[in-house]
Amino acid sequence: MFGFHTHNPAHVLYSRLQSVIALVLLAGLCLALSAISAAADPERWQAEGWKTDFSKFNIDFASVMSGGPPKDGIPPIDDPTFLAVSNTSGLDAKEPVMSVIIDGQARAYPLRIMIWHEIVNDTLAGRPIAVTYCPLCNAAIVFDRTVEGTVTSFGTTGKLRNSDLVMYDRETESWWQQFTGEAIAGSRTGTKLEIIPSRLESWQSFQDRHPDGEALVPNNPGLRDYGRNPYAGYDSSGVPFLYRGPMPEGITPLSYVVVVRDGPEPLAISLDRLRSEGSIEKDGIDIAWVPGVRSVLDAANIAEGREIGSVSVTRNGKVVAHELTFAFVVRAFLPETAILK
Repeated sequence: MFGFHTHNPAHVLYSRLQSVIALVLLAGLCLALSAISAAADPERWQAEGWKTDFSKFNIDFASVMSGGPPKDGIPPIDDPTFLAVSNTSGLDAKEPVMSVIIDGQARAYPLRIMIWHEIVNDTLAGRPIAVTYCPLCNAAIVFDRTVEGTVTSFGTTGKLRNSDLVMYDRETESWWQQFTGEAIAGSRTGTKLEIIPSRLESWQSFQDRHPDGEALVPNNPGLRDYGRNPYAGYDSSGVPFLYRGPMPEGITPLSYVVVVRDGPEPLAISLDRLRSEGSIEKDGIDIAWVPGVRSVLDAANIAEGREIGSVSVTRNGKVVAHELTFAFVVRAFLPETAILK
């Protein structure tokens, strides 16, 4: 989401900038944060061309930061292209994909594509959906993009809040928090999107489970350096990027945590605990660690990322809404939720 993610020179300059990224992450970003904070101003945003009704909001505007790119500088995919699983090539068997199944129709959205676009406006089995991925939070979430009876589409604002993607809808230009699915500024403030259950799994797993499924492929393979991770080493770093909120206690900020939202209260479990126990049953929900899935945020080449595994979260055999995110994200957005470590 930061500036050199946005343009094609990013991959040309990548090797030189990689060490700079690490230094900035470890330095705490003091000067950068103060400059970005000064830009958290509705008058400045309106000067950028936003038509958002900033008189309606439910957040502290000072918590919104520029990630570097302008509006849709990280371009969403509005006309996605798919190939049958049997015709899709070039993906490592263990690299992660977001999988969505609606009325028996299955699609995979490889993170090697999502990491460069963050939003796919799609329709699956007749249902309008927004497939979203925030790399800085590793939050892979699918929403129904019908808002108050109207089908909408989403774009990227270029802004971050708690290091999480801030989206906007193209009808009202209201701003939406990706992790919560809630409008945080604009005429739709307070409206929440319906989350559609999805899962992160390996490409091999999706092929085995859905041999008749489809996979997202780039509309223009040369537009981005698909297969390369512009955030190399991020999930091994000490601090999250462009985040200034409170840190979790008793667990490192970038530890992977499973968040389950199907129930009266969210449930959060560290991936390390789940890996050691194998599976956990809670309130009728079965949560199991699944081996053989690479991190998309580790190596510069996604196909070489370390294996971290993933999770299966089901109730009576059906996938329920959940995310595999970071501990700092839980602290930021679900402060009352204790992480089972």
